[in-house]
Amino acid sequence: MLNVEKKTCKYNEQACKYYEQFKAYAERILALSNDSLEKTINVALALCLVCAVLVSLATVALRPLQAHNKALDMKKNILDVAGLLDEGTNIDQAFKEKIEAKLVDLETGLYVDNVDVDDYDQRKAAKDPAQNIAIPVDKDIASIRAKAKYAKVFLVKNGDQLQSIILPVNGYGLWSTMYGFMALEADGQTVQSINLYDQGETPGLGGEVVNPNWRALWKGKKVYGDNGEVALTLVKGEADTSRPDAVYKVDGLAGATLTSRGVSNLIQYWMGPEGFAPYLNKLKSNG
Repeated sequence: MLNVEKKTCKYNEQACKYYEQFKAYAERILALSNDSLEKTINVALALCLVCAVLVSLATVALRPLQAHNKALDMKKNILDVAGLLDEGTNIDQAFKEKIEAKLVDLETGLYVDNVDVDDYDQRKAAKDPAQNIAIPVDKDIASIRAKAKYAKVFLVKNGDQLQSIILPVNGYGLWSTMYGFMALEADGQTVQSINLYDQGETPGLGGEVVNPNWRALWKGKKVYGDNGEVALTLVKGEADTSRPDAVYKVDGLAGATLTSRGVSNLIQYWMGPEGFAPYLNKLKSNG
């Protein structure tokens, strides 16, 4: 062992010098009484350093697993809003077989082919000045300040036949920015479902946006009125189903007026000309 240490010191004398100084210092500290303040502080610092190193190593080692779980959860939410998630569903397999991801230029409504859709993160892009568009205050009805230039949409197909379109939406509620997906039928007009999977609204009130019973109210509703403008909205209380315009109305969340308004605003924004209207119009014109 001594020979190894001498050989090592021959090639790195400075490192050996530091090692000897550290060794001498450690021995002096350990030789102090357990009641010594200096020993107590140094032992505590050493423990903090070791714990910090272990936490850092664990973070690095678990990062691939965290990324996989995050992607899996996203696929699960997409399958859920598409009505393709059943008990025991193999999420990766079902997503691969039934869902096609595409990037859309929100300004033109055209697909983007020069960006890798699998690696694209729309949330990160929305925060990156090089990839986002600042939204003028008078148009920012969803209170999100900026949007990504490209949006990641998901198509459900049966062979070459388009069955549904899944669009990412987000907007501010009472306490949080709500992130979700809206599934439309192939006509780009009829709602299949909505899934606001990530939100921090008040539990039991605004948090009811994840309640399956409330989400079921959206099925069959229409987005655009006869004039082509977004007509879908939440109403205070229950929608009157006897009215001709009931197809554009969804029950508001009891006791959560601001959250309900936030949901209406995000629908108004993302289904409008600043959001997916150019894309949906392109789909309709292409049959």
